[in-house]
Amino acid sequence: MKKEKVQIGQEGLFDARQLGVPKMLLLGLQHTFAMFGATVLVPIITGLDVSTTLLVAGLGTLLFHLITKGRVPAFLGSSFAFLGGFSAVAPRLADGSANLEMLPYACGGVAIAGLVYVLLSLLIHAFGIERIMRFFPPVVTGPIIISIGLILSPSAVTNASQNWLLAVVALGVIIVCNIFGKGMIRIIPIILGISVSYIVAVCMRQIDFQPVLDAAWIGLPLHTSAMAKFDLNAVLMIVPIALATIMEHIGDMAAISATTGRNYIANPGLSRTLLGDGLATTMAGIFGGPANTTYGENTGVLAMTRIYDPRIMRIAACFAILLSFSPKVGALISTIPTAIIGGISFILYGMISAVGVRNVVESRVDFTKSRNLVIAAVILVSALGISSGISFAIAGYTITLSGLAIAAILGIVLNAILPGNDYVFHKDDEPVKEPEIKHVTPDQQ
Repeated sequence: MKKEKVQIGQEGLFDARQLGVPKMLLLGLQHTFAMFGATVLVPIITGLDVSTTLLVAGLGTLLFHLITKGRVPAFLGSSFAFLGGFSAVAPRLADGSANLEMLPYACGGVAIAGLVYVLLSLLIHAFGIERIMRFFPPVVTGPIIISIGLILSPSAVTNASQNWLLAVVALGVIIVCNIFGKGMIRIIPIILGISVSYIVAVCMRQIDFQPVLDAAWIGLPLHTSAMAKFDLNAVLMIVPIALATIMEHIGDMAAISATTGRNYIANPGLSRTLLGDGLATTMAGIFGGPANTTYGENTGVLAMTRIYDPRIMRIAACFAILLSFSPKVGALISTIPTAIIGGISFILYGMISAVGVRNVVESRVDFTKSRNLVIAAVILVSALGISSGISFAIAGYTITLSGLAIAAILGIVLNAILPGNDYVFHKDDEPVKEPEIKHVTPDQQ
């Protein structure tokens, strides 16, 4: 008798166990590919250890899932928002090498910054999410989500321009598989896009395998010399960045909620997601890694595949941990040409902005009201126009806010002071009902 097949409807699939273990492993590997390029790019820029970064990303994701009761399909990778802080505390030396003496102090600042998340989580728990979320209606979060994807888009073009042929091959395979593919082919378009374009790159002799040959098979990802050290000046330079990343976290949670159709801000609650993200960031800093953040790349994968099971993210986290113990495997994955990552990002970053548009549309934000138009306009222009951020000094210390952070702050302030804020956050206290999984029987095929 022919085995039943699982059909993924428009509502998506929340229980990937219906697909079987092999397919779940492939889906987890796909999310690992999606996060890998950006996650390892942060340590490459800052001088932090790549293996340590992969380890804390995997452990941080598992910790996040533990605190959020395993309900939120999120992966925590390296945060780019703290690059400015690392550059200020531990700038690279004159010869371009990493500032190994100061990097631990920057990591100490990251560890303390994570505690800011914990503080806000406690405030939400104390005063209630309804009061807090009144400051974050869809007219604010929607444009912020749109901005996240649009801000990332230039990097996709820059990466793809390294080799447009490879980028187009990767992009084309993903589109074909996602639109015309059936069964598993439609579920793993990113892995297929990477695989096909990588083969093309090998044929074009674009891959240098020497780093793979030189790398060891097994290595420890933690180094005691890189673990966090604490200095007040470093803390004061890095901790304010958390105010910006908290806004990004709320936007990411809204994006994941809009993608899956479930309100994770209400259940398991923003207090839990902030707590999970904050503790993961603190742990990463203590171990000598970059700050963690929920990854938009993986949200893009969710939007594309419509497989929303958080178990897949935990599988991806386990893959990241395994990779951290194998420098050779990490070296092999790092040989993926930048152009291929750029081609993939065309889809993923665009998906993020599209989710923001959907969030605004489905929430029925009334843009006939001038206040809503003003708020959205200021957010979009600030996020996209202030590319280098704004720096200012407080007590002799220079603080830099990114365009996205400024946009979020302005949006929140305008929403609070302009008349006509009629948004009411509805919290569903009942457990979210699992959608019915549709099956295709042999008679229906």
